[in-house]
Amino acid sequence: MRVILAAWVAAAITVPATAQEIVSEYTDLNVDKHCSTFAAGEKGEGDWSNFVCQGWRGYPVLIYYADAHESLFYGFPQGGDLAPNWESFDGFNQSGPRIEWRIERDGPRAVPFATIHRRSVTVSDGHKPVEVLVVQKVGELHAREGCVVGYVVATGNPDANEKARRIADGIARGFSCGEPPKIDAGSVPVSAFNRVEN
Repeated sequence: MRVILAAWVAAAITVPATAQEIVSEYTDLNVDKHCSTFAAGEKGEGDWSNFVCQGWRGYPVLIYYADAHESLFYGFPQGGDLAPNWESFDGFNQSGPRIEWRIERDGPRAVPFATIHRRSVTVSDGHKPVEVLVVQKVGELHAREGCVVGYVVATGNPDANEKARRIADGIARGFSCGEPPKIDAGSVPVSAFNRVEN
């Protein structure tokens, strides 16, 4: 009996547990194809529009556009009358056509916890825009806080994609919105990034 019990315990110990893994999946973002306008400025109110777009498996992407600046939110906002906090660069900026979602998988469970999204940011008139990878925490249904956790200036910065993934995987899940974002500026100057609390 002891031999059988010992063998059963040994087998139980050596059976590998389902390991968590982090993977990337990608979605396209085209405002004309994947988004609906839910608010916009009337004539004389300025150039602004708000969009809700298709994200990863039902996770929405919200775009708040104003005067050639964009603030994006990925996932589920807190609701109510308040929009997510405005987060954008001082320079004119535009988001790229593809979003990388960092997803934690544990067996059948798959939860996106961060996004990496390229932005083109104008630094000064007459100069080519700077490419920046913005890393954001995804708003979840059970914890709807989402915000920018860091960014990597991709122009002139080798391995920018891997650096952005390290920021996403290392700090996004435990990041408290309101903390300063982690910045990897490389060697190319970029305009300041600002967060405006609602």
